[in-house]
Formats: sequence, structure tokens, C-alpha cells
Amino acid sequence: MSTEPNSPSLIERILAFTSLTIIAVALLSFFVTLIVGMNDRQAMAEGLWPLVYGISLIGLPIGFVLLVALLIVSQVRRRREFRRNAES
Repeated sequence: MSTEPNSPSLIERILAFTSLTIIAVALLSFFVTLIVGMNDRQAMAEGLWPLVYGISLIGLPIGFVLLVALLIVSQVRRRREFRRNAES
């Protein structure tokens, strides 16, 4: 068996950074929404604030789906490598 560490593929890296970025932006928009909502509730209904609130509602589920996709892709890669090493 090989003792070399397995390096993640480009797709895994893209999924990891994308999911991390989307989740971070969604959490940031959630906390900004909470802070603005506590200070001025009327402002939440006007301007860009409904969009900021929508980002927090949509971003977290998308980030979760991307994390699940990353998990599936990495497990498929590891299984393929395990089978390839077992045959050798």
C-alpha cells in the first residue's frame, strides 16, 4: 500500500471553498439582519435589506447541499483509490 497522502481533486477544492464562502456570507447576512432589525425594524422593509435577509434564507441550504456533494465526491474518490490499491 502507498503511504502517500491523497490529494483532493480540483472539484473537491472548488466545492469546499464555494460552500465555505456561501455559508460565511449567509451567516454574516443573518447577523447583519438581526442587528439592523433590533435597531430599526422599519428599515428592514425598505431598500436592500429584504435582499440581505433573502441571502441568509437561501445561502445556508445551498451551502449544506454543497457540503453533502463534497462528502459524496470525496468518498467516491477514496473508494476508487482503495480499490486500486487493493488490486495492486
